[in-house]
Parts: sequence; C-alpha cells; structure tokens
Amino acid sequence: MQPVTAVSGTAYPWGAKNIDTDVIIPAHWLKTITRAGLGRGAFETVRGQPGNVFDDPRYAGAPILIAGDNFGCGSSREHAAWALADMGVRAVIAPSFSDIFSGNAFKNGIVPVVLPQEAIDRLLVAAKDQPVTVDLETMTVTNPYQDRFDFHLDPFRRRCLMEGLDEIGMTLAEDTAISKFEGMMREHRPWIEDRSGYASIAVEGTGRT
Repeated sequence: MQPVTAVSGTAYPWGAKNIDTDVIIPAHWLKTITRAGLGRGAFETVRGQPGNVFDDPRYAGAPILIAGDNFGCGSSREHAAWALADMGVRAVIAPSFSDIFSGNAFKNGIVPVVLPQEAIDRLLVAAKDQPVTVDLETMTVTNPYQDRFDFHLDPFRRRCLMEGLDEIGMTLAEDTAISKFEGMMREHRPWIEDRSGYASIAVEGTGRT
C-alpha cells in the first residue's frame, strides 16, 4: 500500500446521500478476478445520466470525492473501495460512512474523512473551481478560499495510511520482535517445535507409526 500523507487536487463535488456499494460498483462487475479496470464500472448508473459529475472534464482524474451522509452503505463488497482506488480516488469526504466501507477504504489506502454537513456544503461550492487538500499531518481539509476544517482519524489508521502499512506490512514491521519471540520459545519450550515427539504421542496405542 502506498503511503498517504496528503491528498491534494480537484474534487468531485457530488454530495449525494445514502450511496450504497451497488451504486459505487454494480454487482455484475463483481465477476472479475482482478482489481484492475474496476474504475471503468465505478458509478456506472450515475454515469448513464447526462451531465453527471464523473464525466465532467473539469473533474477528470480527481483524487478526492465529496459525498453525502451514509456513504458506502449496503453490501460489504470490498470491490467498492477497489473501484474507487482504480479510478484514482485517494480520499472521500462525507458526514458519515458505513462502518464496513470505512474499513475497506482504509485497507486500500483511501482516506475516509468525516466532516459536518456545514463543512460539506461549503466544500461542494468551493470545489467547483478550486482544489482541495486533505492533510494527514495536520488533520485538516483546506482550499485556496482559506477554508480550514479539522477532522479526526483513529491514530492507528492514521499511522498505517501515512506509513503505507497493510496487514502484511504491519506484520513485517514487527519482524525483529517476532524473531526474538520465536527464538525465546525455541530455547524455553523446545517441545513446541519438536514435531517428532508430538507424532509419537499421537499414534501411541494405535499400532501405527
């Protein structure tokens, strides 16, 4: 996972509420066995409508999406986060998120930023002609209009995002401690690794070796 310290650029000023994961990526796209290309199916039904924000050339390739309340509700498909990442979105700003979607976004390097509706309304206006910056160092969302909104992120998730650590990365980061623990176990409890002794006990009395 790529580290994320700040996401800055054009933002999709959408603001739609109660957007479920089926809207983010329709079910017929779930047949794929790879994450690559899912961005083409992102918001497919919305893109079928004339004048939609996702096909507006002013916001092409925007790394930030400004959405409405309860974003990512519905089914738990991780494909929703994969599709957003594949279309280049690295941060979503909304008043609230589905817990499962928020977790999936975090695991895929997407910053879920929670701000009050008043801040969302202001950003929706400003983003029409100004870039937006989500800064994990200062935990703020800003724009050239001098708007500055503080947001909160779980410290553990913030660290993982900033250091680019997923589950595998977090495990590898503790390699020294894990190796030390395994060495201690071999020294003080050697029978744990002595599979031959375990096998002898397991077959005792069965007539098998």
